[in-house]
Amino acid sequence: MNTIHIEDLMNSSGVSFGTSGARGLVSQMTDGLCYAYCAAFLQSVPAHTTQVVLGHDLRPSSPKIAAACASAIQDAGFELIYAGALPTPALAYHATQLNAPCIVVTGSHIPFDRNGLKFYLASGEITKLDELLIKNASVSVPQNLNPTALPIVDNHAHSSYIDRYVNFFGNSSLSGMRVAIYEHSSVARDLLCDILQVLGAEVISLGRTDTFVPIDTEAVRPEDIEQAKTWAATYQFDAIVSTDGDADRPLIGDEQGQWFRGDLVGILCAEFLQAQVVVTPVSSNTVVEKSKLFSKVIRTRIGSPYVIAGMEEIKVAGSTSVVGYEANGGFLLGNDIKQNGKTLRALATRDAVLPILALLCMTRDKHCKLSELAAYLPARFTYSNRLQQISTTTSSTLIAQFTLDLNEAVKYFAPNSGKVMHTDLVDGLRITFGNGDIVHLRPSGNAPELRCYAEADSQQHAQVLCEQCLVRLASLAKEC
Repeated sequence: MNTIHIEDLMNSSGVSFGTSGARGLVSQMTDGLCYAYCAAFLQSVPAHTTQVVLGHDLRPSSPKIAAACASAIQDAGFELIYAGALPTPALAYHATQLNAPCIVVTGSHIPFDRNGLKFYLASGEITKLDELLIKNASVSVPQNLNPTALPIVDNHAHSSYIDRYVNFFGNSSLSGMRVAIYEHSSVARDLLCDILQVLGAEVISLGRTDTFVPIDTEAVRPEDIEQAKTWAATYQFDAIVSTDGDADRPLIGDEQGQWFRGDLVGILCAEFLQAQVVVTPVSSNTVVEKSKLFSKVIRTRIGSPYVIAGMEEIKVAGSTSVVGYEANGGFLLGNDIKQNGKTLRALATRDAVLPILALLCMTRDKHCKLSELAAYLPARFTYSNRLQQISTTTSSTLIAQFTLDLNEAVKYFAPNSGKVMHTDLVDGLRITFGNGDIVHLRPSGNAPELRCYAEADSQQHAQVLCEQCLVRLASLAKEC
């Protein structure tokens, strides 16, 4: 056996914790590394735990990584519950029901040459403190590690996730609706079809591929924007829905093929669930405050661990109707929700299916089209994109320079938006300008990218703000 220090492994491999989970290049995610990470996580689970749930997404590299994780689970003396290829929230939900920890092999939305590991205790997604414990751990890894084949899939996680939504929304809740699914390589493509059909919708399957497609719901690819419009004209549907690779972020389009922004999806889903308190990152649309739909809004750093921490803090203070969402549309349920005599159990990890179903059902309740659903909300619009292949060091250096010199920041962020009215350093640098424009820069926590978020009074202006900022930054980044 070899003794491995996880912090040393992080430094030598480049596989480390980001905004949610440990991620890195597939070439660096060797059997030994994945075994070591899982062994370090399993050292921290409660002593009474006897089972561990394991699943993965549809990336080409995921089954091999899962096999290494399975070896670590079994060598540590746990019973392996292998749930196969399933959405991350489905795996986390099943683990919660079993009061067991969970390991998910997924790189979420990042390119296929990368992958990652997400860890869940029986209580839910691990915290930043848990990540620190893993980082400081030392574990033993077999010298000649040879993972065995993965066992037969246990289908209970699949069926319980479907039951979760069918039991709450009802068998006929979407009867008469025509819903298209942009399937691509989403791990939820079959399961989502099953749920929609059981709820009564007619389902149209579109765009399935065996090649992994890195759908980023915060920065939708131009080809996906145009494809959705083409499909809308061809198939005459009421909505088009999709998810990212591991199905913890939704992508929802209206009958015209126009994709909703994720933070708008979050607001509408929270309203549908009659939430009192909303926890969301600083990058989300300020409509959540301006709408006055909720008694309290709490802002956090970007990443589900921070949203979860904010939810837990407000629950301790006595709030009983707490939800969270991110700008990518992933929705978190802090408490059980009861409506019409039915209960939807809490699930404090990002979920894509709940917001999809909530918005579809809202159109039925309000007797409107999906494109009309948000007409009553204040007119604020967001747009985001990123510069790729920009190291975290370079991104952090640029943001530090701008923070020290706001005149320089104005020149690159938004030179025509007026004077600086407010700066926010919760996560990166977020500037509110005199005309109401907002531009926010931060390093990605998952990949070598510099992310830009913009908010304005029109969708076109928000997009122009973001894209022009990135054009100006591209040349500056090359000099760093």
